[in-house]
Amino acid sequence: MFSNASNFTQGVDMAFLIILAISFFFLIGITAMMIYFIIKYNRKKNIPAVQIKDNSWVEFTWTTIPLILVLLMFYYGYVAYLPMKTPPKDAMQITVIGKMWKWTFEYKGGKQSDTLYVPLNKAVKLNLVSEDVLHGFYVPAFRIKDDVVPGKANYSWFIAQQPGEYEILCSSYCGIMHSYMGTNVRVVSEPVFNNWLARLPVKKVVKDNAGLAIMQKNGCLACHSLDGTKILGPSFKGLYGTKINVMTNGVARKVVVDDEYIKTSILEPNKDIAAGFNAGIMKAYGTKIKPNDIQKISNYLKSMNAK
Repeated sequence: MFSNASNFTQGVDMAFLIILAISFFFLIGITAMMIYFIIKYNRKKNIPAVQIKDNSWVEFTWTTIPLILVLLMFYYGYVAYLPMKTPPKDAMQITVIGKMWKWTFEYKGGKQSDTLYVPLNKAVKLNLVSEDVLHGFYVPAFRIKDDVVPGKANYSWFIAQQPGEYEILCSSYCGIMHSYMGTNVRVVSEPVFNNWLARLPVKKVVKDNAGLAIMQKNGCLACHSLDGTKILGPSFKGLYGTKINVMTNGVARKVVVDDEYIKTSILEPNKDIAAGFNAGIMKAYGTKIKPNDIQKISNYLKSMNAK
């Protein structure tokens, strides 16, 4: 069905079929030999055991043939893989942002979409970025799958060869909502794509990501989402400046999420427990996160509310 969905499908499918054929050959061959020996040398036939002298040609053969087959599998796999890491210089650039638990696609001019639109028969390079944990960008129909690693640049590319809509998945377990982290890539003609892109509104992009980098480094986003999803701790989305209910020494009260509250939550996480969440889960960071870094975290959370 998707045999020509992208420029990589034929190469990847060829490598897969060759490896599959070799595996079936040995599965059937070894199973047949096992059955043959079981029947021929059954104990009921009382065939006396005989010492068999080694045979150099047999040893050479069963060493050489598997070596040739392994090299053959490597060759077809390498031939299919190498083009995946050599995108054309004139490829259209799109930034793919992975975060728990959604994909966002950023086009030239700061335009963003939750669905990946690409023009037909045009090289597209995807610059892969993670805002929290390890993700895996995977388009089964295109035969592409690459890691999206926090703090590390990576990319993927393809040429879509058939119009239509194809599934995008996350191939690396990234938390409790991992299986919901999916969207689609829509392949359309270039005029349709240009018209769609022209109508796509520009979304404000947060410029100061220093606080985000600090949170990524300390694993904060494993328990606190950026998109409003409830995990083990409150989501950071729209949190700064709001009034929330907390439990302080067993007493319920309201507090404003400001710089002081964020600082206290980092240094003394069990002092003011947000309603609906449990104490004892978050560790105290103490001197691990410096005062300047705490302020950068506050600045980033504040900037998330900027319109």
